[in-house]
Amino acid sequence: MELFDVYSLFDVTPVKALGCKVWDDKGQEYLDLYGGHAVISVGHSHPYYVAAITEQLGKIGFYSNSVVNPLQSELAHKLGKACGYEDYSLFLDNSGAESNENAMKLASFHTGKDRIIAFRKSFHGRTSGAVAVTDNPKIVSPFNANHKVTFCNLNDAAAVEAELAKGDVAGVIIEGIQGCGGINLPTEQFLQDLERLCHQYEAVLILDEIQSGYGRSGKFFAHQWAGIRPDIITMAKGIANGFPCGGILISPKFEAVKGMLGTTFGGNYLAMVAANAVLDIMEKENLVENALQVGEWIKANIPASPKIKEVRGRGLMLGIEFNEPVAPIRKALLFDKHIFTGVAGTNMVRLLAPLCLTMEQAKVFIDALKEVL
Repeated sequence: MELFDVYSLFDVTPVKALGCKVWDDKGQEYLDLYGGHAVISVGHSHPYYVAAITEQLGKIGFYSNSVVNPLQSELAHKLGKACGYEDYSLFLDNSGAESNENAMKLASFHTGKDRIIAFRKSFHGRTSGAVAVTDNPKIVSPFNANHKVTFCNLNDAAAVEAELAKGDVAGVIIEGIQGCGGINLPTEQFLQDLERLCHQYEAVLILDEIQSGYGRSGKFFAHQWAGIRPDIITMAKGIANGFPCGGILISPKFEAVKGMLGTTFGGNYLAMVAANAVLDIMEKENLVENALQVGEWIKANIPASPKIKEVRGRGLMLGIEFNEPVAPIRKALLFDKHIFTGVAGTNMVRLLAPLCLTMEQAKVFIDALKEVL
């Protein structure tokens, strides 16, 4: 049997990692400025994180959600304190796509409505509902396309209100910062308008913070720059530093009904110790503040070049948009300078480094980029 060939792969085989560094099977060291799609939050193989999972595995690794798991409540209390949503409830699942599915399902249950408003250049996942609100026809099958979804332009409040006024919208889903679509930021005013409009028209505001959350923007959630409080916040990626985990934060206005949401693996013991360890490390090492400081330094020090059109983002969620395809630049960074980066579309290098990236490591990248350009 062979693997189903759906990924374009670089000829690099990582076998070891620590902090923001990765080593391949030939012993070559790399600087990781991508964190496996923003998944590595507190750094690879953090000793506190590794010890927590190892210790838990020696006790019990899994049982179902039909029994009490105190680690789930521990995470809820820590997370509420860390992000400022102590009055919200937490539902745990396994991935970003699943979190968005649960958020939209809950919005529909709550309102009795069946249409979702999403935004152009959005990415919310690859499962049926999540991919339906993703603005990429290439990955939406005819089966997925049957959901009732309307796409509006980012930062166009008038268009959103026109759709909400039709009375059938269950929810509006928006990324705190658009990731795959090109590091596009909703304005603070637009997010404030969405909060107001969703309240006015009795729709649920869902903030997808899967990539932009967990400290990456320099606040715990990117939407907090706008001072709003969404009805549901979706999370994954950095929540457990590589162990599969996701979840949604749910406003007190929602009433839980037994059986309305469910999961087999969500909230399992290993995921919970991983997620609790992440919050402990983030607090102890001031990683949210570090993400803002180091990320803003990178943004300010991107070299001036006729090849570069614009630099966008906040904290350690950055996009360098070029006036030309970036594939040769990314390959040069990887194979000549040994630095992992990502892309968004054809013309953008995307940076999603672990939140523990140091200023010295940031300078290594800037010097390498100057040489590549």
